[in-house]
Amino acid sequence: MSSVTIDNITYPLDALSDDAKAQMVSLQAVDRRLADLQEQVAILQTARIAYSNALRGMLPSPN
Repeated sequence: MSSVTIDNITYPLDALSDDAKAQMVSLQAVDRRLADLQEQVAILQTARIAYSNALRGMLPSPN
């Protein structure tokens, strides 16, 4: 039997209503999307640092 733990309470999946199971599926989809977006943010932050460093190397020396 499969179960899910929510707020430190374990529930057997067969004890959940169809609506509750649908909410779980939606929650899992949102969690996956958030993880994907966090990965994209990390990639973009790394690119921003690289562009910033490249720009600094192209700036004229201050007088």
